[in-house]
Amino acid sequence: MIHRQDPPIAQADASVRQVMTMIGRHRAGCVVVVDGRGCPTGTIDDRCVLEGLLRGHGLDAPAAPLQRPLRATVGAAARRADVLDVMEARDLAVVPIVDGDGRLAGVHLRDDILGTPKLDNWAVIMAGGRGTRLAPLTDDVPKPMLTVAGRPILERLVLHLVGAGIRTVFLAVNYRREQIEQHFGDGAALGCSIKYLHEDPRQPLGSGGALGLLNARRWFPTRPLLVLNGDLVVDFSVPDLLAAHAAGDVAATMAVHPFHYQVPYGVVRTDGNHLAHLVEKPVSRWLVNTGIYVLEPGLIGRIPVGRPYPITDLFEECLAHGDSVGVWEIDDWQDVGRPAELARARGRA
Repeated sequence: MIHRQDPPIAQADASVRQVMTMIGRHRAGCVVVVDGRGCPTGTIDDRCVLEGLLRGHGLDAPAAPLQRPLRATVGAAARRADVLDVMEARDLAVVPIVDGDGRLAGVHLRDDILGTPKLDNWAVIMAGGRGTRLAPLTDDVPKPMLTVAGRPILERLVLHLVGAGIRTVFLAVNYRREQIEQHFGDGAALGCSIKYLHEDPRQPLGSGGALGLLNARRWFPTRPLLVLNGDLVVDFSVPDLLAAHAAGDVAATMAVHPFHYQVPYGVVRTDGNHLAHLVEKPVSRWLVNTGIYVLEPGLIGRIPVGRPYPITDLFEECLAHGDSVGVWEIDDWQDVGRPAELARARGRA
């Protein structure tokens, strides 16, 4: 049975500041408060802290008054199914494990029990663009750090990958890269390892050129590489995409999205000077490139180092060499490269 033997524990006299630090460090979503005997008395999560601060509770004040009363505990021998039943019945994300004396021995977390298996694939997110079409919003903020639903777009992407099992993420950075590096650090707070691909500020490398920096740094993927643009609001199954790539026996896979356009007029088709057919406001459907790709490791060596390279050139080269290229359709996808698109993503259009 999966559980944490080193649970995030707050002593009864721990301050709000200390509890906030524990929540961030352990990535457990909450801490368990214990009394002087080591017995759990309640839990504190981000919401408890926020509500307390709004009521005027100071950061250096004891956090124990903010705790929610303990609603369930289990013994060490509890089965996974039984713990999940308790969580579902009482809508709990955490259930403390107690020993025979009632002392805290560990913690069951819903995310750990239902956790996604680790994927050995790496992911590269292209986050170096200037975002000129979104000026003045991007005058002081890199485009991937613009927020949607209160969270930077880039952080949403990283968390999506981590939630799918990706543990190694490369961020290709250029414009105002220090903001991105300061925000994400080494990735530990988000549950992954983050490394940075630094483009020369004087020479942006385009949508694919930063991949050449993997070779320059002697970082060689051994599994298919997931590549994403850094300005996407998207929801898709990473394992399903990787599985489709593997099943297709292809060199590369491009994720695509259906795009529909309705002509706002009646379309006339003619035969010479005579009307042959009339279609009222027809709708056309295309599949468009989403900026999400899977590449076989051997393709990385084809990308030049240190010069601009559109990633679509790699797909053109694959076709020219007779390499098979797969497509995989995504339904929930939105690019936010233009003001109207960003407004829609933010629910304002």
